[in-house]
Amino acid sequence: MKNKSYISVLLIIAFSITGCNDMNDIEKVRDYPTEIETTQIFVLCEGLFNLNNSTLASYNFEKQELNTNFFLSSNNRGLGDTANDMQLYGSKLYVVVNVSSEIEVLDINTGKSIKQIPMFDEKGVARQPRFIDFLNGKAYVCSFDGTVVQIDTTTLEINAVVECGRNPDGICVANNKVYVSNSGGLDFPYFDSTVSVLNTNPLKEIKKITVGLNPYKIHSDKEGDVYVVTRGNYGDIPYSFKKINSNTDEVVKTFSDIQALNFTICNDTAYIYNYDYALQTSWFKVFDCKQEKIVSENFITDNTTISTPYGINVNPANGDVYITDAYSFTEWGDVLCFNRSGKLKFRINQIGLNPNQIVFINKIK
Repeated sequence: MKNKSYISVLLIIAFSITGCNDMNDIEKVRDYPTEIETTQIFVLCEGLFNLNNSTLASYNFEKQELNTNFFLSSNNRGLGDTANDMQLYGSKLYVVVNVSSEIEVLDINTGKSIKQIPMFDEKGVARQPRFIDFLNGKAYVCSFDGTVVQIDTTTLEINAVVECGRNPDGICVANNKVYVSNSGGLDFPYFDSTVSVLNTNPLKEIKKITVGLNPYKIHSDKEGDVYVVTRGNYGDIPYSFKKINSNTDEVVKTFSDIQALNFTICNDTAYIYNYDYALQTSWFKVFDCKQEKIVSENFITDNTTISTPYGINVNPANGDVYITDAYSFTEWGDVLCFNRSGKLKFRINQIGLNPNQIVFINKIK
């Protein structure tokens, strides 16, 4: 049983986890959390592969309202199949839907779809987009077909496509360049081991950096350094954590003792976690990018337990760390918000199936 001190979100679920058509999912309960700096969060829930049941939830702090089917109620249709990523750029919310092979672009104020950008090659084969990042008015999307696509954020048209490595599985921008982790994950056990470095004008691969087997999540810090997780072979080659200098485009340090699965960076602080699927155990650590070392071996300091961590984000307005819990992957998961001291501030239960990404709408100071 979850701790009674947690703020529980009570949902009346009149549909199965594999799909829904009910658009009356707005709940208002007086015990919902409130925030000073943040007006709203969006939570992307990827659903289950090939079941076409991804959802987008919204929680409005000012109105104290949760809508677990925000996209459906705003657009009278479902979001699609296996939504992997979501980012805010300007007044638009970009949702990357992998199996449906499209980018869903939403007006952040209304939730209405502005455009669906299809992600198919010239033969009509799905590219299977994975992750997105932005630089100078352009969106960059890596896809499992081995490409990165450049999208103009004003016209929402695809400007360019470039090949990189096998099965790109992460993307970030740093030092006016794009970095793409090439996992080769669909070719198991014959993984890729490179990060592609791209110039943006014109869009072109300029280098491949060998980082280690099966690279995955990749982010940059405030100084412009790039960090990447390598997942090894899920056997005798373990997870690892690497640092790339974006001036030289070389791996400058390997943190072999940090066997990270996922992480996020806010300014120069990285919040890192690992999850052992066999033992069903996890840890959460804090890494200082300037000092290049772990500064906290145990981020969570109040004994809050997380069954199956599935996503981690930091609210830039106040430094709160949001961790999503997917449980068994077949039941609705939760969002847990911790302050910078690792103490639980609130928990939103049953937000959706496999919640993986959170976007924050913060007040302009």
